[in-house]
Amino acid sequence: MNTEYFIARRIAIKSERTFSKLIVRIAISGVMLSLAVMMLSVAIIKGFKTEIQEKVRGFVGDVRIFKLDLNNSFELTPFIPSSKTLSDLKNNKDIAYFQPYATKPAIISANDEVEGVNFKGVDKQFNWDYIKKHIVSGTVIDFADSTKATKQILISAFTANRLKLKTGDTFIMYFVQNPPRKRPFKIVGIYDIGVEEIDKGFVLGDINIIRRLNNWKPDQIGGIEIKLNNFSQLLSESDKIYSNLEINLKSESVEEYFPNIFTWLSLLDVNTRVLLILMMIVGVINMITALLIMILERTNMIGMLKAFGMTDYSVMKIFLYNALYLVGIGLLLGNILGLGLGYLQEYTHFFKLNQSSYYLSYVPVEIHFIDVLLLNVATLVICLIVLIVPSMLVSRISPLKAIRFK
Repeated sequence: MNTEYFIARRIAIKSERTFSKLIVRIAISGVMLSLAVMMLSVAIIKGFKTEIQEKVRGFVGDVRIFKLDLNNSFELTPFIPSSKTLSDLKNNKDIAYFQPYATKPAIISANDEVEGVNFKGVDKQFNWDYIKKHIVSGTVIDFADSTKATKQILISAFTANRLKLKTGDTFIMYFVQNPPRKRPFKIVGIYDIGVEEIDKGFVLGDINIIRRLNNWKPDQIGGIEIKLNNFSQLLSESDKIYSNLEINLKSESVEEYFPNIFTWLSLLDVNTRVLLILMMIVGVINMITALLIMILERTNMIGMLKAFGMTDYSVMKIFLYNALYLVGIGLLLGNILGLGLGYLQEYTHFFKLNQSSYYLSYVPVEIHFIDVLLLNVATLVICLIVLIVPSMLVSRISPLKAIRFK
């Protein structure tokens, strides 16, 4: 029988002392809450970053290619992609798909209201999968009929609310050029991405409208949007795409296109680290306090054990076993609490957010097994390492004085 372990269990859970039971419960609760908060913090931050990234990259792609010039306006300079550029993109296995587009600034006039937008022209190659997920009314542009497609348009819920429009309504759009040109459009769909920079700034239409207004050739485009298979490879793939481009073209990643959003997301990592450190400190201090109180409360027992010949190391093992036992129970309950709340939120979206402020209407959660494992192991190891110091207090207790201590 492991004597130290037997004694540790007796003083941890089976103790009849009311004060000891209270300390044990406080210590377990501290570890449980610390782990649960750390687990949920990591899951929420990762979920939040993933959702925002998917919103932005779903609309504008991961990398965009456009002509290299000094043009800084919303309207991109036209170019015709060479067969080499198209071949390189098609043969790149890290690219999920790519599609041409063009942009042109315009003003919508409807119901005695006006709204400035950026008309994004796309063609039949456009991948509508992402937009379809965010359609709140209507459908997407039907390119099967090229004549009808030039009169169809998708607008955001933000723009629709500002101009008091709905699916099926028509309006006049004035394209910014000299002289201004106007075109009638019918709303076939309304989408809601949830990112103000996108919802407020863009509408979707047929790229042939821009070609006609600007007198472009039929195969000229403003740029190419590229969607990668793995967003984590954005930096390396962006550099790779840029290095293979023609000399008159350049590329830009989505992080460069929306620097404010991605800088904000990167700052969330700092907040996560600070929160993890604080929660770990809270859990460790809780355990240290509980262990010190239990050692001081068991001074008589320590003196008796030493008087019977037990070494300081063996007495230390009793309290380290005790701490390990308490931390283990705290970790178990912390996992139940943290994972329980995490999966509850993931499947029910019970906790809501203000979408205008956070880009999301609910608190996103993304739970990874490796994160849960690392948090459990880190909490266990750090607690045990730190608790070695207070457990050494037993070596300073004299058996004679301890037996007399009351």
